Amino acid sequence: MAKAGATSQALKNKEKADARQVVARNKKARHEYFIDETYEAGLVLTGTEVKSLREGRASLTEAWVEIDRSGEAWLQNATIPVYVAGTWTNHAPTRKRKLLLHADEILRLGQRSREKGHTIVPLELYFIRGRAKVEIALARGKQEWDKRETLRRQQDDREARRAMSDYRKGRRE
Repeated sequence: MAKAGATSQALKNKEKADARQVVARNKKARHEYFIDETYEAGLVLTGTEVKSLREGRASLTEAWVEIDRSGEAWLQNATIPVYVAGTWTNHAPTRKRKLLLHADEILRLGQRSREKGHTIVPLELYFIRGRAKVEIALARGKQEWDKRETLRRQQDDREARRAMSDYRKGRRE
């Protein structure tokens, strides 16, 4: 019996380790862009950057992804604040960070991002199985009327859900 309990605890620990622990989300990106494709990329980080991320401190609001001529992807302008307990070995908060992607993914992203109206934006920064990952997206910019239409649709959906909930609870008008 003790063995069965130990294995279930091990499974719970594994599920917890495999769970996605979100550090930062770029909510502005979903408002500003239509998301075409998403990719998961690893990040090359220093020790103090990882420690700062584990404290839950990061910002992706002004960040973007750039692909250089040598075929490498870089996360630009993502803010990871300096680690409070760090010393002179601390990192620069907005330095560019290399993204780890397959060569064919970088090639596809590079070709598509050169098309008119397309860009590559980070959506989410998280830990999974102890590794820092960033979810990036190939996106097309929205016009002002697109943004208003999206907000209107979200508000209509929210009102419809609220009306259905009230109806089910017996608060009929």
